[in-house]
Amino acid sequence: MATSSSFQRIGVVGYGHLGQYLVERILKDGAALGLTLAFVWNRNIDKLKGLVPDELILGDLSSFAERRCDVIVEVCHPQIVKEFGLHFLSKSHLMVGSPSALSDPALNQKLRQVAHQYGRTLYVPSGALWGGQDIQRLNDSGALKALFIRMSKHPSCFRLTGDVLSDWTEEEGRRVLFRGSVAELCPLAPNNVNTMAAAAVAAGTLGFTGVQGEIVSDTVLSEYHVVEVEVTGPGGFSVHTVRRNPAKLGAVTGSATYNSFWNSLLVCKGHGGRVYLC
Repeated sequence: MATSSSFQRIGVVGYGHLGQYLVERILKDGAALGLTLAFVWNRNIDKLKGLVPDELILGDLSSFAERRCDVIVEVCHPQIVKEFGLHFLSKSHLMVGSPSALSDPALNQKLRQVAHQYGRTLYVPSGALWGGQDIQRLNDSGALKALFIRMSKHPSCFRLTGDVLSDWTEEEGRRVLFRGSVAELCPLAPNNVNTMAAAAVAAGTLGFTGVQGEIVSDTVLSEYHVVEVEVTGPGGFSVHTVRRNPAKLGAVTGSATYNSFWNSLLVCKGHGGRVYLC
């Protein structure tokens, strides 16, 4: 059991399925791991009542600093990162569960500058990305030449802007919705391509414009999501991985991703004014 003085205070922003999972794990297992819950915020505060202790509910997100957090975990929406990310980093480390927000180059740069200015760390969880640290090492060595990611899901699992999928039927099978740079994909599917955004962070020399992605609607995929990653290095080197993540119909996030986020949170110990893929 950690001593009270060594506890890391965690603020959770967002109480969807992933936020609920993290809050429950912190309340249940946090004490033994040196974590304690500082606050929980949600756009609809009524969803928290009866599920989160009243003293941990934060009604006004702009007053987050009063809770003196070590790490703030955003699992809400890219818009929250745009509105509050800089403020969060001025007071604590920040784990961005919606890294698609970083596809905005101006915001990306400002977040990095503020992290450096205050000696904070901007954490980007790997989520459903398999081999993220390997991609990062290849990138840092100057050997990463290309990176392509394909995400295939049942159409009910996509949350897209516009009406790209409004006409889907159970009989249609496979449909490629978009193929292009991750920078172009993020505004189209901000809630679905965070895995691609994490890959773009890992592949810093390629960035959001250089990493290529494809999203595919497939009515066959009623039980899992599929993430394919193709990494290209020098001299004919390549790696192709396929990850099948169990998921219910309509689920934006696959079930294995929840534990991945939890493991990412456990390594948030501060890495000194930088962006850290965890």
